[in-house]
Amino acid sequence: MNSDGLTTCLWFDGRAEDAADYYLSVFANGSRGRTARYTEAGPGRPGSVMTVEFEINGQRFVALNGGPEFTFNEAISFQIHCADEAEADHYWDALTRDGGQEVACGWVKDPFGVSWQVIPPGVIEAVTDPDPQRAARATRAMMTMKKLDAAALRRAADGTE
Repeated sequence: MNSDGLTTCLWFDGRAEDAADYYLSVFANGSRGRTARYTEAGPGRPGSVMTVEFEINGQRFVALNGGPEFTFNEAISFQIHCADEAEADHYWDALTRDGGQEVACGWVKDPFGVSWQVIPPGVIEAVTDPDPQRAARATRAMMTMKKLDAAALRRAADGTE
């Protein structure tokens, strides 16, 4: 990884390598970078994984084995803008399997507790429609959903659902 741009650092409690491998299995466009190990200088056990660099969909990440002091919460999430419903289904299913969980309004928590927003095409347009009544109807419909249904949001915006 080079020195320009931004890299998101994700703090894990001993599962950084598992997390990097998991994300690389979920996202087809990804690659793994360097793995750094703790030395006798600590704070981790010498030889154990300290960080794993990886990239998915052009976004750089570092998974850090930092310990139990910090955990993920919904204050930070990653949005996945999907090209079609099949892609949205793929990410929804992949991120909720193996201990992940559906939350609400298109949000999921993956098995590591990281929050993601799976956004099918047309959703943003429906809830930000220039007509405030259409946007309100779409938003009210979205608030009842876990997994987002763009066709249902369009029908709600149109007043036909």
